[in-house]
Amino acid sequence: MPGYAICWGPCFGCKRLFGFNPLRVPSIVVHGERVPICRACVERANSLRKHMGEPLFPEPHPDAYEPIPEEELP
Repeated sequence: MPGYAICWGPCFGCKRLFGFNPLRVPSIVVHGERVPICRACVERANSLRKHMGEPLFPEPHPDAYEPIPEEELP
């Protein structure tokens, strides 16, 4: 029977705990470590970036906040 996995961690922006696909979640590198960003913070950042005329962050992958089949894990 195939299994699924989901990672849980705090969002870099709002610090709230959220579930995500570790291979597809939007993230940034802070002090050499990749840290995840929740959907609400990506949307909030893009709203601000659009207002300031800066390039938008890419839309999150459709599976970024969904469980991942265990066979896809490294």
